[in-house]
Amino acid sequence: MTQEKNRQKTITIPLLPLRGIVVFPHMILHFDVGREKSINALEEAMMKDQRIFLAAQKDPALDEPGQDDIYTVGTISKIKQLLRLPGDTIRVLVEGLERAKTLEYVSDDPFYKVTVRECPSPKHLARDSETEALVRQVVSYFEKYAKLTNRISPDTTFTLSTMEDYARLSDVIAANMVIKLEDKQRILNEISPRKRMEKLLKILVNEIEILEVEKNINRKVRQQIDKSQREYYLREQLKAIQNELGEGGQQSDEIEEYREKIKKLGLPADAENKALKEVDRLSKMHPSSAESGVIRTYLDWIIDLPWNNKTEENLNLSDAEKILDEDHYGLTKVKERMVEYLAIRKLKNSLKGPIICLAGPPGVGKTSIVRSIAKALNRKYVRMSLGGVRDEAEIRGHRRTYVGAMPGRIIKAIKQAGSKNPLILLDEIDKMANDFRGDPASALLEVLDAEQNKEFHDHYLDMPFDLSDVMFITTANYKDAIPRPLLDRMEVIDISGYVEEEKVQIAKRHLIPKQIKNHGLKTSELRFDESAIRDIINYYTREAGVRNLERQISTVCRKVARQIVSGQKKSVRITSKNLDKYLGRRIFLYDKANEKDEVGIVRGLAWTPVGGDTLCIEVNLMPGEGAMELTGQLGDVMKESARIARSYVRSIAEMIGIDKDFHKKYDMHIHVPEGAIPKDGPSAGITLATAMISALTNIPAKRNVAMTGEITLRGKVLPIGGIKEKVLAAHRAGIDTILFPKDNEKDIEEIPENVVEKLNLIPVSSMDQVIKHTLVRFPVSENRNKTEEEKKDVHIDVQKAKDEAAVGVEH
Repeated sequence: MTQEKNRQKTITIPLLPLRGIVVFPHMILHFDVGREKSINALEEAMMKDQRIFLAAQKDPALDEPGQDDIYTVGTISKIKQLLRLPGDTIRVLVEGLERAKTLEYVSDDPFYKVTVRECPSPKHLARDSETEALVRQVVSYFEKYAKLTNRISPDTTFTLSTMEDYARLSDVIAANMVIKLEDKQRILNEISPRKRMEKLLKILVNEIEILEVEKNINRKVRQQIDKSQREYYLREQLKAIQNELGEGGQQSDEIEEYREKIKKLGLPADAENKALKEVDRLSKMHPSSAESGVIRTYLDWIIDLPWNNKTEENLNLSDAEKILDEDHYGLTKVKERMVEYLAIRKLKNSLKGPIICLAGPPGVGKTSIVRSIAKALNRKYVRMSLGGVRDEAEIRGHRRTYVGAMPGRIIKAIKQAGSKNPLILLDEIDKMANDFRGDPASALLEVLDAEQNKEFHDHYLDMPFDLSDVMFITTANYKDAIPRPLLDRMEVIDISGYVEEEKVQIAKRHLIPKQIKNHGLKTSELRFDESAIRDIINYYTREAGVRNLERQISTVCRKVARQIVSGQKKSVRITSKNLDKYLGRRIFLYDKANEKDEVGIVRGLAWTPVGGDTLCIEVNLMPGEGAMELTGQLGDVMKESARIARSYVRSIAEMIGIDKDFHKKYDMHIHVPEGAIPKDGPSAGITLATAMISALTNIPAKRNVAMTGEITLRGKVLPIGGIKEKVLAAHRAGIDTILFPKDNEKDIEEIPENVVEKLNLIPVSSMDQVIKHTLVRFPVSENRNKTEEEKKDVHIDVQKAKDEAAVGVEH
């Protein structure tokens, strides 16, 4: 240890920063010096003992590097030769002597002068088995590296393989490698020869991997170039031979083949003449020209289209009904419409293809019922998704003047079907958008118009194609998002969400057998109780369709499959008691009817995209100046309904025993849980008014009553939408009496009979009837001094309200 310290001398020496070069001990190299400080450092070294400290710059681009911009570890070198070149440049030949580390900068003008401590490597490295193995590995990888680079002479490689001084080995190898400056500096920084060699081995392995990849890439590129050159040479030879023999070669046969195919298609006269003109153009072109490839593609599209090919329709009504009923449960309106289409088609053979739009929430089976319709009609089925389509050319195609032009999606769908009378599903038609590239919805106007689509023009084909035999069916989640001109060309069939009974039947008949089969199970190995199916529907899914229901059934099947394969069980029966073991705790909880009649709390009904729900509207009064606070993320329309309800209550205040100045004496807070869910729409109008009246009169509202309807300033109840979903939600919540607008009586037909039988559905046309049925008693003013004329002015007659309410009950 003492000897090692004595060897580590400290000297003061000129410093020369190097750009992009790392000098190793025992390395001889030359470089050019042009910076003034560097020249001064050289001159100072030559005046003394010709020794200079060479250290690399961290950033080679710096012209004036600071102390922090120069690596601390460098090499003490001896200047062997100086050669002055034109332009104040000096070429220097140096020999690396010993590693050294900068301790401090003595001066930096007119050159860098530093104090360094020598860091010599051990003269003799221990030659144990591990060291020998490491040296062999390094030498072996360097030989491989040398072969891959072709930059290192065989003599250098041989010298390294026979080198006895292991301490110098890694320095010599690093000096001969073309690697990053940082990697070379890492080798120079390492004083221990053993660790230096280990670092070098990692760098060698990495460099060899990179070089092998580069070699593979170069080989592939060279093969491609050689192949292209060879093909070009042979093609030119072939052309020369054909010209010498006077033969037209393959092109003449190809041209004649195109002509024969076009004549066999039976195209309209104009279309056939246009196609034959393109064939004549092709015959006059060089086969390898770019334009000839464009024409060939165009002619191939014309030939591949089914101009006169049709499939024979199945017009048997009973067969169609059977197929539709087997594939889908429910969807009565869609099935009836298809059977009607077949009946008319059978009576009159020239019925134009109808444009049907199936509108409904996600997951109710719109897309799958269309596939069944195509199967029932024996038409080819093609699905065309329009979600996110923004470019008009997606529908009509690109003109052939553009590079890479292709036909539009309609023509592609016809080609894919292979018949002239397929069923094309235009899926998600409400998801189209428009931008600077045009409006695809406008392009669909011609496609979906039975009067225009007989001569549909695709920009690419540039000739009419008859779409009148095509049956188009579209689907949409929200028909309000479909442009009005487009909607006007379609017959809309609204598909509402499935009720619980329908979901149960769909699960039993379709989803459970399908998932049992998909998971490799047998029906004897997995059974679902009906109660378990209902629990999955009510507590693990909240949707109008059945997609999530199928996912949850799939989850159960996976877990059961694991139990059976692992031998835990031979068969499983899913019940409402063990369901949580397979699906975890319940995800959704539905509002239930209140346990008792309460003041200012009234149950409303709401429609959501995934079905109906109940809303518990709360009204609180506080002494104040008449402010009205609305919370629960209410939309603008719902806020307006609250203001209308308060104005109506003010207009009848005296007649129902409310202080006429309540709007000046009390602050009113209206809250609609759940507060995190946005709510909007006018259908909560009568609920808001009833809750206000209950709070102002201190009369409790009945806990078993729910309601929906829009209110006017005169207290009339206007019709709303989503009656079916709302009634089902009330039934699920345990509510047995539902008030709904009288004008919505026609919508009750859509509700399953087994649900209607359990409910007391009361149509109402005015707020008088609503108050009568909702509050535990009808509020009557104690002030009997008003004249009949005054009572008439406030638009309410208590006795009349009671009579109308009685009529509603009888109904």
